[in-house]
Amino acid sequence: MSLSLRLVTALALLSTGLLAGAFGYGAVNVATTFNVVPLDVRLIFHSALMQMNGPVMQTTMALAALSSLALAWLARGAPRHLAFGAGALAVASFLITRLGNVPINGQIKVWAVSVPPPDYASILHRWETFNIARTITALAAFLLIISLAVHATRTPKPTPDPELPTAA
Repeated sequence: MSLSLRLVTALALLSTGLLAGAFGYGAVNVATTFNVVPLDVRLIFHSALMQMNGPVMQTTMALAALSSLALAWLARGAPRHLAFGAGALAVASFLITRLGNVPINGQIKVWAVSVPPPDYASILHRWETFNIARTITALAAFLLIISLAVHATRTPKPTPDPELPTAA
Protein backbone atom coordinates (compact mmCIF):
# COMPACT_ATOMS: atom_id res chain seq x y z
CA MET A 1 0.00 0.00 0.00
CA SER A 2 1.46 3.36 -1.02
CA LEU A 3 2.12 6.15 1.46
CA SER A 4 -0.56 8.40 -0.08
CA LEU A 5 -3.12 5.59 0.09
CA ARG A 6 -2.23 4.94 3.75
CA LEU A 7 -2.51 8.63 4.63
CA VAL A 8 -5.86 9.05 2.90
CA THR A 9 -7.10 5.84 4.56
CA ALA A 10 -6.03 7.22 7.95
CA LEU A 11 -7.80 10.53 7.28
CA ALA A 12 -10.95 8.70 6.15
CA LEU A 13 -10.86 6.53 9.29
CA LEU A 14 -10.37 9.55 11.52
CA SER A 15 -13.00 11.78 9.92
CA THR A 16 -15.71 9.12 9.51
CA GLY A 17 -15.00 7.95 13.06
CA LEU A 18 -15.33 11.48 14.42
CA LEU A 19 -18.54 11.99 12.48
CA ALA A 20 -20.09 8.74 13.65
CA GLY A 21 -18.92 9.38 17.20
CA ALA A 22 -20.27 12.92 17.34
CA PHE A 23 -23.63 11.97 15.87
CA GLY A 24 -23.76 8.83 18.01
CA TYR A 25 -23.07 10.77 21.21
CA GLY A 26 -25.67 13.33 20.20
CA ALA A 27 -28.28 10.67 19.47
CA VAL A 28 -27.66 8.63 22.61
CA ASN A 29 -26.98 11.37 25.14
CA VAL A 30 -27.93 14.85 23.98
CA ALA A 31 -31.17 14.10 22.13
CA THR A 32 -32.42 11.83 24.91
CA THR A 33 -31.59 14.52 27.48
CA PHE A 34 -33.61 17.00 25.40
CA ASN A 35 -36.64 14.83 26.12
CA VAL A 36 -36.35 14.96 29.92
CA VAL A 37 -35.76 18.68 30.50
CA PRO A 38 -38.44 21.38 30.38
CA LEU A 39 -39.23 22.60 26.87
CA ASP A 40 -37.82 26.10 27.42
CA VAL A 41 -34.49 24.61 28.60
CA ARG A 42 -34.40 22.31 25.57
CA LEU A 43 -35.07 25.12 23.13
CA ILE A 44 -32.44 27.45 24.58
CA PHE A 45 -29.82 24.71 24.85
CA HIS A 46 -30.68 23.28 21.42
CA SER A 47 -30.25 26.71 19.81
CA ALA A 48 -26.92 27.35 21.52
CA LEU A 49 -25.64 23.86 20.76
CA MET A 50 -26.54 24.07 17.08
CA GLN A 51 -24.78 27.42 16.76
CA MET A 52 -21.59 25.87 18.15
CA ASN A 53 -22.00 22.57 16.28
CA GLY A 54 -22.61 24.11 12.87
CA PRO A 55 -19.04 24.85 11.78
CA VAL A 56 -17.54 21.81 13.51
CA MET A 57 -19.98 19.27 12.13
CA GLN A 58 -20.01 20.74 8.62
CA THR A 59 -16.21 20.54 8.54
CA THR A 60 -16.28 16.97 9.85
CA MET A 61 -18.91 15.92 7.30
CA ALA A 62 -16.89 17.54 4.48
CA LEU A 63 -13.67 15.81 5.60
CA ALA A 64 -15.44 12.46 5.87
CA ALA A 65 -16.97 12.77 2.41
CA LEU A 66 -13.88 14.17 0.68
CA SER A 67 -11.41 11.75 2.27
CA SER A 68 -13.65 8.76 1.51
CA LEU A 69 -14.11 9.87 -2.10
CA ALA A 70 -10.35 10.53 -2.44
CA LEU A 71 -9.79 7.03 -1.13
CA ALA A 72 -12.20 5.68 -3.75
CA TRP A 73 -10.16 7.51 -6.39
CA LEU A 74 -6.88 5.97 -5.17
CA ALA A 75 -8.08 2.45 -4.32
CA ARG A 76 -8.79 -0.44 -6.65
CA GLY A 77 -11.24 -3.33 -6.57
CA ALA A 78 -13.44 -3.93 -3.51
CA PRO A 79 -11.76 -1.19 -1.44
CA ARG A 80 -12.74 1.35 -4.11
CA HIS A 81 -16.39 0.31 -3.81
CA LEU A 82 -16.27 0.43 -0.01
CA ALA A 83 -14.70 3.91 -0.06
CA PHE A 84 -17.20 5.18 -2.61
CA GLY A 85 -20.05 3.81 -0.49
CA ALA A 86 -18.63 5.52 2.59
CA GLY A 87 -18.32 8.79 0.69
CA ALA A 88 -21.91 8.53 -0.52
CA LEU A 89 -23.08 7.85 3.05
CA ALA A 90 -21.13 10.84 4.38
CA VAL A 91 -22.76 13.00 1.69
CA ALA A 92 -26.13 11.54 2.73
CA SER A 93 -25.41 12.58 6.34
CA PHE A 94 -24.69 16.09 5.10
CA LEU A 95 -27.86 16.24 2.98
CA ILE A 96 -30.04 14.90 5.79
CA THR A 97 -28.57 17.55 8.08
CA ARG A 98 -28.88 20.45 5.64
CA LEU A 99 -32.32 19.57 4.31
CA GLY A 100 -33.84 18.03 7.44
CA ASN A 101 -32.27 19.16 10.70
CA VAL A 102 -31.04 22.65 9.80
CA PRO A 103 -34.44 24.07 8.78
CA ILE A 104 -35.94 22.75 12.01
CA ASN A 105 -33.01 24.22 13.96
CA GLY A 106 -34.00 27.58 12.47
CA GLN A 107 -37.54 27.14 13.76
CA ILE A 108 -36.24 26.14 17.20
CA LYS A 109 -34.18 29.36 17.39
CA VAL A 110 -37.38 31.35 16.90
CA TRP A 111 -39.26 29.28 19.47
CA ALA A 112 -36.50 29.83 22.04
CA VAL A 113 -37.30 33.57 22.08
CA SER A 114 -41.05 33.33 21.42
CA VAL A 115 -43.71 30.64 21.71
CA PRO A 116 -43.56 27.22 20.01
CA PRO A 117 -46.44 26.42 17.63
CA PRO A 118 -49.16 23.99 18.73
CA ASP A 119 -47.63 21.18 16.65
CA TYR A 120 -44.09 21.67 18.06
CA ALA A 121 -43.95 18.07 19.37
CA SER A 122 -44.38 16.60 15.87
CA ILE A 123 -41.74 18.97 14.50
CA LEU A 124 -39.29 17.98 17.25
CA HIS A 125 -40.06 14.32 16.53
CA ARG A 126 -39.22 14.95 12.87
CA TRP A 127 -35.89 16.52 13.94
CA GLU A 128 -35.15 13.39 16.01
CA THR A 129 -35.99 11.15 13.05
CA PHE A 130 -33.56 13.09 10.85
CA ASN A 131 -31.00 12.90 13.64
CA ILE A 132 -31.28 9.11 13.81
CA ALA A 133 -31.05 8.83 10.01
CA ARG A 134 -27.87 10.92 9.79
CA THR A 135 -26.37 9.01 12.71
CA ILE A 136 -27.01 5.69 10.95
CA THR A 137 -25.53 6.90 7.66
CA ALA A 138 -22.45 8.26 9.45
CA LEU A 139 -21.99 5.00 11.37
CA ALA A 140 -22.38 2.96 8.17
CA ALA A 141 -19.74 5.13 6.45
CA PHE A 142 -17.35 4.53 9.34
CA LEU A 143 -17.98 0.78 9.24
CA LEU A 144 -17.24 0.69 5.50
CA ILE A 145 -13.94 2.53 6.02
CA ILE A 146 -13.04 0.16 8.88
CA SER A 147 -13.80 -2.77 6.60
CA LEU A 148 -11.63 -1.25 3.87
CA ALA A 149 -8.75 -0.66 6.29
CA VAL A 150 -8.97 -4.22 7.62
CA HIS A 151 -9.05 -5.56 4.06
CA ALA A 152 -5.97 -3.47 3.17
CA THR A 153 -3.95 -4.72 6.14
CA ARG A 154 -4.43 -8.39 5.39
CA THR A 155 -1.14 -9.90 4.41
CA PRO A 156 -1.27 -11.79 1.15
CA LYS A 157 -0.33 -15.44 1.20
CA PRO A 158 3.19 -15.94 -0.10
CA THR A 159 3.40 -17.29 -3.61
CA PRO A 160 5.21 -20.63 -3.61
CA ASP A 161 8.56 -20.64 -5.39
CA PRO A 162 8.26 -22.95 -8.41
CA GLU A 163 11.98 -23.79 -8.04
CA LEU A 164 11.50 -25.37 -4.62
CA PRO A 165 10.21 -28.92 -4.24
CA THR A 166 6.76 -29.24 -2.68
CA ALA A 167 5.99 -31.57 0.20
CA ALA A 168 4.16 -34.65 -0.90
